[in-house]
Amino acid sequence: MESDQVILSIKKSARELFRRYGYNKTSVNELAKQARIAKATFYKHFASKELILHAVLMDYIRENVEDILNKNIREKDLSTFLANTILRVSRVTYTVCNEFVGWEFIRESANAQEYLKTLSDDLEFLLLSSFIQNETIALTVPEERLTFLIKSSKNIVFSFAFTAVTDADVRKNFISFQKEILPYLVQATLLES
Repeated sequence: MESDQVILSIKKSARELFRRYGYNKTSVNELAKQARIAKATFYKHFASKELILHAVLMDYIRENVEDILNKNIREKDLSTFLANTILRVSRVTYTVCNEFVGWEFIRESANAQEYLKTLSDDLEFLLLSSFIQNETIALTVPEERLTFLIKSSKNIVFSFAFTAVTDADVRKNFISFQKEILPYLVQATLLES
């Protein structure tokens, strides 16, 4: 197999296994076996299980952010566009943590906390660069205000995701974020200087 095909096979296997069993319960041996490669071949392309997790999650998030931005582009106004985009990206982020990593592992592991910080920073960069590439947004909203909106939203969503005990709590928190917090963040972002 060529290098690109091996990487795709590893990513596909990781995506399936992490979703089925969670990050913590999936071993490198299982990833290699599912991808039909040797364990050494896995390590040739990814130095650790954490790196393949990061690659899979960023691919998933990148695909979804592009899709969200393309679908939301027709919103009636910039305020609605920003609010809906932030909300949908927040849901994607929660889904990633819930389906690929597993909340038990995230809440109990110091390594997971460090990893989520990296993921959070990469997500912030991805969303900011995607917004800046959108001409309407780039010409209308200064980068520092977009950064404020993204950082604030991200921190709030991650904080309630860590403190929620049940899926019902998460839904309640998302509704609260959508109705009570996000409109004010967007309004502050779009205030005239």
